[in-house]
Amino acid sequence: MQSQDVAPRPASAASGGPVVDVEQAEAALVEHYPRLVRLAYLVLPPAPSRGRRVLSAHALVQRTLPRGRTAAPVIPAQSTGDRDGDPGYAYVRLRVLRTALEAGLPLRRKAWPKRSQLPPVLPQVWGLRLFPRSGGADELALDQQLSALSAPARAVYALRGLERLTDPDVREALSRAGIAEAEVDAALAEADTVAARYALLDSPEFDPCSLQARPTDLMRRRQHGKAAVAATVAAVVCGALLGMPGDGWGPDGAAAPPYAQNASAQAALDPSRLVKISPAVWKSSARTDFTVWPARGELTGDTELLRRALAVWARPGQSVQVSATPGTPTGGPAGPPQLLFAGLVDNARVVLLHDGLRLTRYAEPKDGQAGAALDLARLDGATAAEATAVVLNRADGNVRYLTAPWVREAAERDLVKPGSGAMDLTVADGVTSPMASPATRSGDCTSWNVLQLTTDDSTRLASDLGELVPARLTTGRPGAAHDASGAEALRTWAPYACSLAAVQGQGVRSVNAWSFAEQTLPEDGGTASWVCTRAETWRGGGERVLAQFHTPGGTYGAVAAKGEDVPECGAREPQVLAGVLWKSAAGSWYLLAAGGRDTAAIETTGGVKASAEGNLLAVRTKNGVRAGLKGTLTDGRTVEALR
Repeated sequence: MQSQDVAPRPASAASGGPVVDVEQAEAALVEHYPRLVRLAYLVLPPAPSRGRRVLSAHALVQRTLPRGRTAAPVIPAQSTGDRDGDPGYAYVRLRVLRTALEAGLPLRRKAWPKRSQLPPVLPQVWGLRLFPRSGGADELALDQQLSALSAPARAVYALRGLERLTDPDVREALSRAGIAEAEVDAALAEADTVAARYALLDSPEFDPCSLQARPTDLMRRRQHGKAAVAATVAAVVCGALLGMPGDGWGPDGAAAPPYAQNASAQAALDPSRLVKISPAVWKSSARTDFTVWPARGELTGDTELLRRALAVWARPGQSVQVSATPGTPTGGPAGPPQLLFAGLVDNARVVLLHDGLRLTRYAEPKDGQAGAALDLARLDGATAAEATAVVLNRADGNVRYLTAPWVREAAERDLVKPGSGAMDLTVADGVTSPMASPATRSGDCTSWNVLQLTTDDSTRLASDLGELVPARLTTGRPGAAHDASGAEALRTWAPYACSLAAVQGQGVRSVNAWSFAEQTLPEDGGTASWVCTRAETWRGGGERVLAQFHTPGGTYGAVAAKGEDVPECGAREPQVLAGVLWKSAAGSWYLLAAGGRDTAAIETTGGVKASAEGNLLAVRTKNGVRAGLKGTLTDGRTVEALR
C-alpha cells in the first residue's frame, strides 16, 4: 500500500483549508531552502548585478515565515517526502513567488516602496562579491532570454520547469500571487517564446546556494579603510579625554586597575604551565572523561603556537572567527588549561584545550596566522559515553576526529541505510582518517554518515552536528535509553536520521529515539510506527522533541508534532501524545493518534469528536480538519498533545 498526501493551498481557518503555523512553515523552508532560493533567483529582475540578485533571493526566502501561529495544535497531513503534498511548502512557495514578483515592480513617486523592492538588509557580505558558478553556452543563452522576459513570464517558466506545474496550476499560483487574469494570459504566452529547456534550470548557473567569491574594488576599500582608521583614532582620543575626570567610566570597587597583572591570569596564558596528562593515566584512573586524555600531536612542544592559542582564547582579535555553542562562556581560562592536542591536520595547525568546563579549538592556516578560528563548546559533566571523540577539522565536506585513548576501533556508517555495514577508519595517534560529515552537506538528505566507536565494553554511535563534540545517539524508553548499537537500534533510527539536521548547532549532548507505539493502519494499510526523538543539551535547556510517524514501505518519517523546552519523551516525563492525518490507498482520510504505553484513553476535540480506549486512536474524517488531542494516563493524569 502507498500512503499519499495532497497539496492543499494555505488558507485561513474560515476557508476550510489547513492552517499553516510558524513551525510548519519553518520546517518546509529549512527542508526546501535551496529550491526556494533558486525559484526566487529565477523570478527576480536581473539588474543591478548577479551578486545583488543572489542576496535578494536569500533575503526574500528568509522573510517568508508567517507572523502568527494557531492557538490549538494542528494535526498535519502525512508527508511522504514529496514537497507538493506539504501545505507548509505550498504556503512558503506562494510567499516567495509574490515577493519576487513585487521586487520587479517599478518604484512610484507617491507610494512607499515595498520591502522586496529595496536592497536587502540581511544577509550581507562585506569585502566579497558573490555570484553563482558560470554554466555553459546553453545556460548563458537561457539566462539572457529569461532576462528579457517580464517578471510574470519568468515566474511561469520557473514554475513549469523547476516546480513541474501544469499550466492550470501555474495560472492559479500567479493569481494567488496577485497577478491579474489578463496579465497571466500574457505571461503564459510570453513564456512560450522561450524554448522549454527546463533541465538547464537545475544547473549551477541558476543555483544561488553554490557561489563563487571575488574581491570588491580594492583601491576604494583602501581609501575607506584609511578614513575608518582616522575616525576610530579620533573616537578613542575623545573617549579617553571624557573618561579621565573623577572615577572614569564607573567605579570597579575592589578590582585592580585594568593594567595590573594578575598572577592567575598570567599563569593561564603561559604555555609552560599547560597541563599535559601522561599517556598511561587513563588506564588506572577512576575518571573516564576529558581530564584523563593525554596530550597528543606532533606540535605539543611548539611553544609559540601554544602561546598564540592561549592569547587568542583570552583576547580574540577582530580578524578571528569565534564561535560558541549556546550557553558557552567565551572568556579566557581561569587557570592553566589542559592540552589535549597540538598538531597539523590537513592544511591547518590545530590546538585543543580543556579547562574543565569548556573545550576550545584554535586553528590557524599551515602557512600563516591570518584567518585564525576559535571554537568553544561547553561539556561539563561529560561521561565516558560522551568523551569519546572531538572534531579536529572539517574540510571538503569531510570531518576528522580525535578519539579517546580507550577507543579501539573507529568506523563510518550511513544511518539511513542500516544494512549497508560500517566502513573502517584508520586511526593514527588518536586521529581518524576523514569521513563524510552531514553537518557540511547541502541539498536533499539521502544519507547521514555517523561515527561508530568501539571500546573494550561497548559500541557507540555519534553524529556530527556542526559542533566540537559529536552528539551521542541512543534508543529506548526515556530513563532506560542505551547506545544505538545493534540491528534493532539501527532500524529504529534509519527513517529519522535526517531529522537530526533540525538540531545542528544547538549544543546537543545526546539524541534519543524512542519507539513509543506501533499502529495497525485502517483498510489493511499495514503497521505504522511512532517514534519520539529528544535532543538533550549540555547547558540543560533548549531540549527539542519531535514526534514522528513512519508508514510501512516509506523511506523517511514525517514530523507529526514538535516541542522545545518540554519534558515529554524525557526521563522526567516519559510520555507523549501526537496525531496525524493519513490517507489510505482508497482515498479515505483518517485521523490517527498514539501515546505511550501508559496512555489509558485518547479523546479528540475541535473538528473531530471521537475517543478510544488504550494508547491508539483511528477515526475516519476529512482532509484539512482541525482537531485537538487529550489523553488520560493509567494513573489518572491527563496529557496534552505535544506542541
